Amino acid sequence: MTAGPAPAPAPATRHVEHVMGTVFSFDLRGTDDREGIGRAVAWLHHVDAVFSTYRADSPVSRLGRGEVGLADCPAEVAEVLDLCARVERDTAGFFTARPPGGGLDPSGLVKGWAIERASGLLTAAGAPRHTVNGGGDVRLGARPEPGRPWRVGVAAPPTAAGHPARDALLTVIAGSDLAVATSGTAERGHHVLDPRTGCPATALASVTLVGPCLTTVDAYATAAFAMGQAARDWVEDMDDLEALAVTATGETWRTSGFHRHVPPEFSLI
Repeated sequence: MTAGPAPAPAPATRHVEHVMGTVFSFDLRGTDDREGIGRAVAWLHHVDAVFSTYRADSPVSRLGRGEVGLADCPAEVAEVLDLCARVERDTAGFFTARPPGGGLDPSGLVKGWAIERASGLLTAAGAPRHTVNGGGDVRLGARPEPGRPWRVGVAAPPTAAGHPARDALLTVIAGSDLAVATSGTAERGHHVLDPRTGCPATALASVTLVGPCLTTVDAYATAAFAMGQAARDWVEDMDDLEALAVTATGETWRTSGFHRHVPPEFSLI
């Protein structure tokens, strides 16, 4: 009995795009859908043009200065501000689109929302098996292959106890149809403010959240970082949300269900 030729590998398409001040990467499996990626990329650039707080002429910048009203802005602005208000209520004010001493800035929600919508565009285009990664915040689509999940590495952050080895992994998350977001100090230092004090939040070095929708998971991660140690109980009380955190001194904690997202062969620190 002779073996036949090995099956051809399923097509895969990858793309990297610099937009919104960070790097977005796309990984599609089972298709070579450049058109779908093109629509998703065009969407991200549209979001940047509308919501960038670094562009003086963006609708959000003009709205924040009072030059235009909400009715004069693209419909997405009202949608995002409504979502920000919901997350602010959910987090008891630890997330806000109006940080202390600043103007209108919904950036803490916009990226996750934009990625979630880009993922939906890919699925609608017939490419459900994909990941979209925007600056380390990831939306996982359907499984890349039958019986095999996507895997996302979570980097270990620098802490007061010392910097980890370059590219050291804290853990690996496995799954599909899932959102993963990390808020921490690795890339931008202590940039998350505690809205109660207006000062940088310093109790945690990083917090990674896992849940069903990146729109809220990304914003919740920002709020959880601002909460510090109180984030653990808050996440435990939230449906379909789990967390892994590293404190400023290098200790780790995780919520009770986080282990379900870690492959069994990978040791959770």
